[in-house]
Amino acid sequence: MLLFLKVLLIITSFVLIAGVLLQSGKDAGLGGIDGGASSLLGAQGKALDSVLSKVTTVAAIFFIILPLVIAAVQ
Repeated sequence: MLLFLKVLLIITSFVLIAGVLLQSGKDAGLGGIDGGASSLLGAQGKALDSVLSKVTTVAAIFFIILPLVIAAVQ
């Protein structure tokens, strides 16, 4: 079970990193540099940003809870 939880933590880490990197910025930030899903997918990127925001929130919650559960199991 401990191995399963550690693997789940690693997967959650990658999902959290991907979710943060794919979100578009809320302000101009670095000026001409435009990243995120909206630059890759156009109009569909706005809906994808909403989904990515929810996925990132859930992944962050799991990222906080899983190490506590792993510590309790050990």
